Amino acid sequence: MRRLTVGVAACATLLTLAACGEPTKQELVDRARQAETRQQLEDALGNPDDLSKMGPVETWTYTASDGSVTFIITGDSVALQATGGPSGAR
Repeated sequence: MRRLTVGVAACATLLTLAACGEPTKQELVDRARQAETRQQLEDALGNPDDLSKMGPVETWTYTASDGSVTFIITGDSVALQATGGPSGAR
C-alpha cells in the first residue's frame, strides 16, 4: 500500500511540474489576444524574454515551449509580428 501511495504522489508531482513549464505559442497568443497597449501586454504575459529597440519601435519576444512569439510595440500600441519555431526561424 505504501508503494502505491508513493507512486501516486510521484506521478502527481511530475504532472504538476510539467504544467509549470513554458507555455506554447498558442497559449501566449491566446493570453495576449485582447492586449492593445504595452501595459495590457505586460499584464497578460509579464516581461519579455528579449526586448530590442529601434527608435520608437520595440520588439518584445516571448519564449514558448514550441518556439517564440514576437510583438511589435509602437508608441503604446501592440501588434503581433510573428511566431517562430523552436530554432527561432520565422
